[in-house]
Amino acid sequence: MAFGFGAAGYMVLPVEPPLWLALLVGLSAVAVAFAARVLTQGGVAALGAGLLALAVMGGVTGKLRTEQVRGPVSPDFAAPVVVEGFVVDVASPGSGGGRLLIAPTRLAALTFYELPHRIRITVPREAVVGPGSTIRVRAGLGPPPPPASPGAYDFARDAWFDRVGGVGFAVTEVQPIALAQPPIRLRLAMAVNAMRWSLARRIVTTMGERSGGIAAAMVTGHEAWISPEQTEAMRASGLAHILSISGLHMAIVGGFVFFAARLLIALVPWVALRIDGKKAAALLGLAAVGTYLILSGAPSPAVRAAITAAVAFLAILADRRAISLDALAVAAMVILLLYPEAATEPGFQMSFAATAALVALVEALPRPVREIQAPWWIRWPQAAGTWIVASIAISLVAGLATGPFAMHHFNRVASYGLIANLLVAPISSFLMMPFLAVGAALEPLGLGAPFLAVAGWSIDMMTAIAERTAGAPGATVTVATGPDWTLPVAFLGILILCLWQGRLRWVGLPLAAVVALWPRPTPPDLWVSSDGSALAVRRGEQAVPARPESRRFALDVWSRRRGLAIDGAASPELFDCNRRRCLATGAGEVAHWNQRRAPNADAFAELCRAKVVVLRSPTPGDCPGVLVLDAADFEAGGSAELYRQGDHWRIVWAEPLRGRRPWTEPARMR
Repeated sequence: MAFGFGAAGYMVLPVEPPLWLALLVGLSAVAVAFAARVLTQGGVAALGAGLLALAVMGGVTGKLRTEQVRGPVSPDFAAPVVVEGFVVDVASPGSGGGRLLIAPTRLAALTFYELPHRIRITVPREAVVGPGSTIRVRAGLGPPPPPASPGAYDFARDAWFDRVGGVGFAVTEVQPIALAQPPIRLRLAMAVNAMRWSLARRIVTTMGERSGGIAAAMVTGHEAWISPEQTEAMRASGLAHILSISGLHMAIVGGFVFFAARLLIALVPWVALRIDGKKAAALLGLAAVGTYLILSGAPSPAVRAAITAAVAFLAILADRRAISLDALAVAAMVILLLYPEAATEPGFQMSFAATAALVALVEALPRPVREIQAPWWIRWPQAAGTWIVASIAISLVAGLATGPFAMHHFNRVASYGLIANLLVAPISSFLMMPFLAVGAALEPLGLGAPFLAVAGWSIDMMTAIAERTAGAPGATVTVATGPDWTLPVAFLGILILCLWQGRLRWVGLPLAAVVALWPRPTPPDLWVSSDGSALAVRRGEQAVPARPESRRFALDVWSRRRGLAIDGAASPELFDCNRRRCLATGAGEVAHWNQRRAPNADAFAELCRAKVVVLRSPTPGDCPGVLVLDAADFEAGGSAELYRQGDHWRIVWAEPLRGRRPWTEPARMR
């Protein structure tokens, strides 16, 4: 935990430390820890010095990882540019269409050493081509986007560690071209991804797009066929975690292979007497997890889940307990050593907290006494009752452990998530995932249709539950983000609840609840996107955008973060808009110029009648007594939140909060 907190602390530093300084501080901390241990021969001082050294080394590991993935970042091109390259993979679709992950070989006039390692381009859904294709397309391209609002999640940091140096959208059709043979490593990656894409298409063809799209996402990680309505229903019902390949999927696939192998070995006495069935099954489970990881495309959640599952199977091979807090600690340490940036990612935080809570629950519960002899009509109802109680306890504990992170990062609570997960748990564990695994394995041989049919029925049942749950009154509750310090405090509270022994563990309960209970600050009165192209004003508990469809994703992120509901229907009554400008007709305080070219004198004079003028262009003149924000301000500061304070305005910019880090520099150079 000390190592993880150190890694997270490095990620949020305001200034990037030089490598030599990080190494010097790390070595000094280790030396102090060894000296404290030798001089004090253990004790509190040695323990404190050791934990401090681990925290510092977590930060040093983060710095080394930053340097390892360092690569060129695309400039913000003023006009669309020609892109040529290899399609490495098909990324999850966005609101604008499908997305291709490309290894560029040509990008405008950039030299070979200036080419980003990877770029991601949005194309129409019908224009998506599979991995291994060589394409040419003209696209609007720029660096990964900055946060949608001050303090919001930094997508550019994720892109940096994924080595994605540019994002954009296609403005012409995707054209196939011929390119020279790529390096062997890239060829291998594209071959694996092409196999995954082909399997996903076969699954969709066999099962149909409605259920096959979800099945393909759960097997291969490709979400290209999932409709926006299905995605929203899964989120609103608290079942969205099933779409992402993570611990649940690895546990079901690995556990299914493990128990099936043990059963088959036990059924053959000659084999059971000559080999250790448990260890043989663990080896097969380990192989199944590795195969599934390759099939999934190895996204970050799947890698973390695979490491955790691998540690459990290795514990069995080493004659240790597979499910314990010690095994979880080893898995978390391996993940943080390889990917220290995971310490700040919602997926790692939620999966680790949920797993720790569940393992602590298992260790705290008394061992049930098994009856040696009892009639089936007693044993079966008892087993059913035990399973129901265990399912409720597991879903409740996991939901409570992940709740603070869902509130802080995603600003939504699925009111009926516990009920939906209880209903779906037996379907996913006993039907959906096992039959999907067998069907996917046999589909290349043309034998998977019967198994995929059963999986399709189970997916239809899950989708029906999700839609019914999402359509219930009050299915989702929007929760504003609290102060940044509340999440680490809540995490510490969860750790105390899970790790402490005895009644003192309940000291962690109020700490764990601080995210939910701490008062929220007053929302801002005005929000402006990072490029000045979109804005919204707050009216009560509603966010009213000037142009409801402009920068919709950023608007959604900001409004949820501040606990506001978007009221696009109120935009015409509050704003008078044409193609170039918007004037607030109600409050009369805000004017917005939506063109990159500066307004002429008459248009600027009209804008200056407001109290706040937001320009996407440079300022053509002065507005005495008026707050004017122009393109130069947004280039330097990014997105902004404005708070009315009497006759004045307080502005909070996003870029100063991000600091000066490698992933923030492209935004400053635009």
